[in-house]
Amino acid sequence: MSNSMRRLIIVGVLMLLSVSIASAQRPVIRFGVGPLQPTPAGTKAAFEPFIAWIAEQLNVDYELTATDSWAGISIAMISEQLDIAWMGPWGYVLANDASEVLTNAAITAIATVKYDERPIYHAIIVGQPDLELPMLDMATDPEEQEVRAWLDAAAQYSISFADLGSTSGYLIPSAFFKTYDIDPRAHFSSYSEGATHAANETAVVNGQVNLATDFDRNRNTMISNNAFTADQSVIYWQSAPLPNDAIAVRPGLDPVLVETLREVLLNLTPEQAQELMIGIAGTDNTTVRYTGFGEADDSSYRSIRDAGIFIGRVGARTRDLVSDGS
Repeated sequence: MSNSMRRLIIVGVLMLLSVSIASAQRPVIRFGVGPLQPTPAGTKAAFEPFIAWIAEQLNVDYELTATDSWAGISIAMISEQLDIAWMGPWGYVLANDASEVLTNAAITAIATVKYDERPIYHAIIVGQPDLELPMLDMATDPEEQEVRAWLDAAAQYSISFADLGSTSGYLIPSAFFKTYDIDPRAHFSSYSEGATHAANETAVVNGQVNLATDFDRNRNTMISNNAFTADQSVIYWQSAPLPNDAIAVRPGLDPVLVETLREVLLNLTPEQAQELMIGIAGTDNTTVRYTGFGEADDSSYRSIRDAGIFIGRVGARTRDLVSDGS
């Protein structure tokens, strides 16, 4: 074998070794996404291309976990099973509080999700068609008499709440009912809680329950996925706008990586979101509605924390009271 051939072989081997070593040195980041599709498998399919793209921007390898409840994603972050998570607002607040108490270092929001280019969404109560119940939109600041009439009319029906970690399926409707001194467990003809949002919608469509809590994004997704038609699940109540989901990081994550992640998210364009097909899986509808991310920090979720304090699920923090001048 000639010397030149030997040199070529040695160079080739060294190149392969360098690629292998570089690959082995890439850190593995554990991503988590809450139940944004009816099943964890559906969520992974809908969001893995986006997560894989994020990992490439960060020059890391990744693992992706999709949970079947909003409480689940919160618990996974608190127990340090995840590094970065797409979390519901209430799950974020719960995780932020618990991590601060347990470790004296808090899980932190670094961005919020944009849906149709807006960083908001709504809690809704859906029901079977033709219930004797008007539509009540809390964003219009209805008179108390109108709200009381709606509550009286709704009492004859059964209702299903989602899991206790859900913003729209538990926290916000609970705060609404408490505002008017209503205990939903006693008010409705029957009450249940703990269902997934997909299960709540399915129960309404199948006639298993009259009313159920949900959020507008989930209803839109299920309709797009042909799970049911819009006239099979009618919106009878809608909250005022809520801050959208948080992208949150665990305490102790490399601050350079966190800042890079923040910049990548904030610079994502609607066109890139469409190309990555964020949130789209197994449907003929390929119009992406998760169109980007906006700036956020813990204060972005103050209204959610206040609702949690109001229903007695979290306590007020000293720093919040000081910032209020209380």
